[in-house]
Amino acid sequence: MAAASLHTNGLALSDAVLPRLPEAVARPNYDRARLRPGIVHIGLGNFHRAHQAWYIHRLLQQGLAQDWAIVGAGVRDQDQIMRARLQPQDYLTTLIELSPKGKSAEVIGSMIDYLPIEDGNAALVRQMADPVIRIVSLTVTEGGYFISPTEDGFDISHPDIQHDIRHPEHPRTVFGAIVAALAARRMSGAGPFTVLSCDNLRGNGSIARQAVTSLAHHIDPGLAEWIEENCSFPNSMVDCIVPATGPNEFALARGFGIEDAAPVTHESYRQWVIEDDFCAGRPEFEKVGVIVTPEVHAYEAMKIRILNAGHQVLANVGELMSVETIAECMAHPVISRFFDKVEHKEIAPYVSPVPGVTPTEYVGLVAQRFSNPEIRDTTRRVAFDGSSRHPEFILPIIRDALNSGGPIDGLALVEALWARMCAGVRDDGSIIEENDPDWQRLSEVARQSAQRPTTWLEQQHIYGNLASDPVFAPAFCRWLRVIWSEGSQASLRSYLDQAQTTEIEA
Repeated sequence: MAAASLHTNGLALSDAVLPRLPEAVARPNYDRARLRPGIVHIGLGNFHRAHQAWYIHRLLQQGLAQDWAIVGAGVRDQDQIMRARLQPQDYLTTLIELSPKGKSAEVIGSMIDYLPIEDGNAALVRQMADPVIRIVSLTVTEGGYFISPTEDGFDISHPDIQHDIRHPEHPRTVFGAIVAALAARRMSGAGPFTVLSCDNLRGNGSIARQAVTSLAHHIDPGLAEWIEENCSFPNSMVDCIVPATGPNEFALARGFGIEDAAPVTHESYRQWVIEDDFCAGRPEFEKVGVIVTPEVHAYEAMKIRILNAGHQVLANVGELMSVETIAECMAHPVISRFFDKVEHKEIAPYVSPVPGVTPTEYVGLVAQRFSNPEIRDTTRRVAFDGSSRHPEFILPIIRDALNSGGPIDGLALVEALWARMCAGVRDDGSIIEENDPDWQRLSEVARQSAQRPTTWLEQQHIYGNLASDPVFAPAFCRWLRVIWSEGSQASLRSYLDQAQTTEIEA
């Protein structure tokens, strides 16, 4: 991709205008009319288009994967908005790379259709049941897997899951639709497909398998057994910082001479690591830099613990202190020191190296990426859905630290800052708008915790037994009181001073 000069008006993106785009804008060199579908992707947001769809596009640019084009899909009403934006532009997307060295643009064409969103998901089930589809991939967010703390890990009691059990022919959920499609393929002899989770979950393939097979077992035990024996659910790790799209992103696209209803900005770094477990074949991912390895978990743990947990270290205090973006947090003299201390002292010790990269080196890489001023990734976006992200990204590290006798003061402060943020008011008195699917309940508990901090930890579906932990609970309660009485920045300074004193004494 190469930089372009500024344009005041752009061409409305479509197949027809591709030859007329400014010379600096890269575009498909392949005949999109000849592409055939091989992948259905459910949850078609910015990340998928900047990441998985880009990798398929790169294969297509090499003359490969002509039968692995992507059909987009969704199961939520809001997915209709994205379909309405992409359909008139022939499902093309402008990707704008934001590097400290400059901006560049590329139009990708690996998606060739987007299924209608409808009650009962008939079109989605029908498409997935078609034998040409060999991979069904997912980016449905961490909260979309119906994870439960119960022994089998799947929330079978959820109303939408109960609906799918009673009405399997008209599924409401992603997993209900997958089960319905696999039932049809089993009956028709079309064979299985691979379910490829691309969400930020530890063991995302195993979690997807649990969701599909648990639901199938309650619908048809024989089908569940067939799925277990025939389908594959590879674990994967995905990595690329992709901000939400707003007025600035539309303006950037116009600056390249393109009117795109859904442009995507992204950093210059990407990584994708996948287990080679595909029951119905796969594209030649290795040829475009994907790491195909049985050692996904080590890469996954490094990324989730250092990058995803690091995002939560920054996002909540950034919201409380009215610091708008992650890059601005990294430029803040106190917040950045807080990030550095927590990462090096309380997170990196519980991360194993991967080939060529130590945890300390990866912390440095993440700090560099987070500091990119061209990436306007808001603290609000990163803080969204903390009720899914903190249990997945932060709490496992805390438990490892407690088990090994390591320091947890900074991580306890991270959790106290989240609790304070959920009260819905910043340090300057401005209102924090709803930012979690469970916001109303979280806000009520957060306000109660101002008087009795343990109330926050007594949310067992999030914290398990940590409310009674003799090390973590007192640290959390102490920090929450400090935040409420003295403010967020004062709490960070107190932690940094405490850590500095400890280092000097040592």
